[in-house]
Amino acid sequence: MISATLTQARNLFDHVALHDVPRHVGRLVSHDGGMLEVTGFNRPIGTGARVAASDGSFARAEVIGFRGNHAILVPLDVDSPLESGARVEPDSAANMVQVGEGLIGRVIDAMGQPLDRKGPILAQGSWPINGVRGNVLDRGRVTEPFDLGVRAVNALLTAGRGQRIAIVAGSGVGKSVLMGQMIAGAEADIVVAGLIGERGREVTDFIETKLAGGMMRKSIVVAVPADHPPVLRLRAAARATAIAEYFRARGKKVLLLIDSLTRCAHAQREIGLALGEPPAMKGYPPSALSLIPRLVERAGVDLRSGGSITALYTVLADGDDTDDPIVDAARAIVDGHIILSRHLSEQSIFPAIDIGKSLSRVMADIVDDEHLRTAATYRALWAAYEENRDLILMGAYRPGNDPMIDEAVARRQEVLDFLRQDARSQISLGSSVAALVAEFGT
Repeated sequence: MISATLTQARNLFDHVALHDVPRHVGRLVSHDGGMLEVTGFNRPIGTGARVAASDGSFARAEVIGFRGNHAILVPLDVDSPLESGARVEPDSAANMVQVGEGLIGRVIDAMGQPLDRKGPILAQGSWPINGVRGNVLDRGRVTEPFDLGVRAVNALLTAGRGQRIAIVAGSGVGKSVLMGQMIAGAEADIVVAGLIGERGREVTDFIETKLAGGMMRKSIVVAVPADHPPVLRLRAAARATAIAEYFRARGKKVLLLIDSLTRCAHAQREIGLALGEPPAMKGYPPSALSLIPRLVERAGVDLRSGGSITALYTVLADGDDTDDPIVDAARAIVDGHIILSRHLSEQSIFPAIDIGKSLSRVMADIVDDEHLRTAATYRALWAAYEENRDLILMGAYRPGNDPMIDEAVARRQEVLDFLRQDARSQISLGSSVAALVAEFGT
């Protein structure tokens, strides 16, 4: 009888040892410069972890690299009291994102916790934070126009459903304002906004101004201000994209906004340099540049569900340098880019779009021939004036030498007036094209 009881106890102990005690438990051996060095934690990069703090709580962390046999983790709870020898165990739930209809109308942080004081998130689904890798042939072509409510964009840089667009400008030129105008005019079922590295006050401003008038009822906001750790900024961008993927998989037309892609790259630069990566172009390590295509390529059309993610990414051109490495990397992978000009902004022209430097790579596939010809005429007038601006302003150009330049000078004000639009107004795609054809058609 006693022998049988001992056998049952041993079996119970073995069951607990096998199933209830986390595998790959490690120990914290160093906490330096915001990085945790852990021994005995053999888990891949991106794995979530829980670190036992001295006050009895658990701090969340993520594996970002290795140094010899030690794993390097970044804490997600920066103020937790951690001490040497602390227990570190894997947290599988950290790599999944809470998704579902209960997220709509809510504002959450990088870890999915509510920021809007409206109670817990009642969403039961889950989705991998880094997305589901699929067959490249499941990605559909961009063949349908997508109305963004901005006349210059609709008529001259026509966007398509499932297109990825970069909005590039220096600081204070109007990227966020233009993005807010596009949100108000967009024909989307769901709007997912990732506010990455913004000033704290701008999060409230975005919600109260850009998502006013009922827009919040179909929107989800993921917000992480600039004073949060870099890994949280990266997780916020990944979480916003994962939420958009979930709704796309259910056949929805999703508008995804990431403001800004540059701050995501800055966050990856901080992590890469801390890990000892060599700085490459302008101080950016290779991992910072490779982050952009990994994030951007998750948007697009899904042939299986019929859903789509049309994505807008703001890109900060440091010092108004449009050849900045981040601008270059983003421009190379997106399906179109909108360049904002400080020169036009200083003339109180909004949106300050430099049409000559901006491009929609899908426009030829989604508009008719008349629209395409008229847009080309507008671009020719724009280019003729810009290429000869100095000669014209100095009076060195003699009228009559070139009919195209003569027309560009005569119609310059008309060209600029077509760009102008009040930031609080929306102009439909049909009205935008009709106005372009009426004013610049042959």
